[in-house]
Amino acid sequence: MKIIDMHCDTLLECYRNPSYTLSTNSGHISVDKLLQGNALAQFFAIFISPKEKALMAPYDIFNKVYETYKTQLELNSNYIRPAFCAEDILSNAEDSKISSILSIEDGVILEDKIERVQEVFDKGVRLITLTWNFENTIGFPSSDDPVEHNRGLKPFGIDVVEEMNRLGILIDVSHLSEGGFYDVAKYSKKPFVASHSCARALCNHRRNLTDNQLKALGTQGGMAGVNFYSAFLKEDSEYATIDQIVEHVRYMVDKAGIESVGLGSDFDGIDCELEFKDYASYPLLLSALSKHFTDDQLDKICNGNALRILKENLGK
Repeated sequence: MKIIDMHCDTLLECYRNPSYTLSTNSGHISVDKLLQGNALAQFFAIFISPKEKALMAPYDIFNKVYETYKTQLELNSNYIRPAFCAEDILSNAEDSKISSILSIEDGVILEDKIERVQEVFDKGVRLITLTWNFENTIGFPSSDDPVEHNRGLKPFGIDVVEEMNRLGILIDVSHLSEGGFYDVAKYSKKPFVASHSCARALCNHRRNLTDNQLKALGTQGGMAGVNFYSAFLKEDSEYATIDQIVEHVRYMVDKAGIESVGLGSDFDGIDCELEFKDYASYPLLLSALSKHFTDDQLDKICNGNALRILKENLGK
């Protein structure tokens, strides 16, 4: 069973440390670990981190990490290739290559410049997480304050949704406020995603999705990628278990539908202890999931739903 994982933060680690590469590192994801875990495609996020924002403008961060991304792909071209649509993923797989899909975590890089959506699309970006943990020109992040959590998209954010729809970039509502989520549901004409989020009914964290949000995702043909971070799986937990991940997958399938749940590990962006060490251990999770889902259902969770969403956004 091949995996499409919708979120990791490996690129930022490669940017920060020249000795940390896609081929050799001590983190969750490397080429060898992707091969061992049976990866079909990995979404690699350019995370606009506060640490880097203290030193340079968000768009400069994007461009610098983008250069790191290109370098890492060139160095590992025998094993991994960029993909810009679902057809590319399938074509790469026929050539025994893993696909890499570029994403951005935090639309702060747009800075009220709508033309930047086209610019990043031309550089290969196929998913943008609209906000991170801070307000930006698009909208507001999730919050424990009910008033803040209900704040929606700004006018520029609505324009961004429309432009991302036009180009086919996936709209990602992980980190977004609940008000922003429902504005995306209102204004987006294409299926959107929560690339790395879990179920709030099982773990009451502001980053997780309510039952109504999960149902809305399902109704609009979107999907959520289950996050492996312990704090999103179980309240006050610092240890993520396979059973906890399975429980969230099952619950989210029940609420959103089998067509609307996938995997979004947040590897190299989570600092908790894991029952399984890294991407190479994905087969352990699939073995546990296989006790609750048929092969066809598991195929949708592992890759089919993500492929469908890419096709429905990009047309190919």
